[in-house]
Amino acid sequence: MNLTSQRKLAASVLDCGVNRVWIDPERADEVSMAITREEIRGLIKDKAIKALPENSQSRGRARVLAEKKKKGRRVGPGSKKGKKYAVVSKKTRWMSRIRAQRKHLVSLRERRVINVSTYRSLYRKAKGGEFRSVAELDRYINDNNLRRRTFG
Repeated sequence: MNLTSQRKLAASVLDCGVNRVWIDPERADEVSMAITREEIRGLIKDKAIKALPENSQSRGRARVLAEKKKKGRRVGPGSKKGKKYAVVSKKTRWMSRIRAQRKHLVSLRERRVINVSTYRSLYRKAKGGEFRSVAELDRYINDNNLRRRTFG
């Protein structure tokens, strides 16, 4: 018994795909007699035809992976893609480092911890890449006694 046309009609009435249309095998002969949309609607009402639920991709495995990554797993060298500086480029690293150092130098100058000539020389040293971080800049200042002398 060929139910192709009934399946197509039911799919358009139910607003779903042909493969999602379920026809009751017990009432297949009754369904085969239906040739109009109205008759198909009646069969849908009688539960002889219905739309199956949509099949969606399971998120279970994705959730397990996300949980592992949240814990810090799966981030070794074998999981990394791209070059060494693909994540944060050399330029971006340099920009964030030099901006922090310059901001620190400005604050030291404004608080009168260092004088203007010391500020200028340290600024140029920072530009030349002499200091890796703000902490190293502070260490250099302390080691070379570049802090302004305070009287009192």
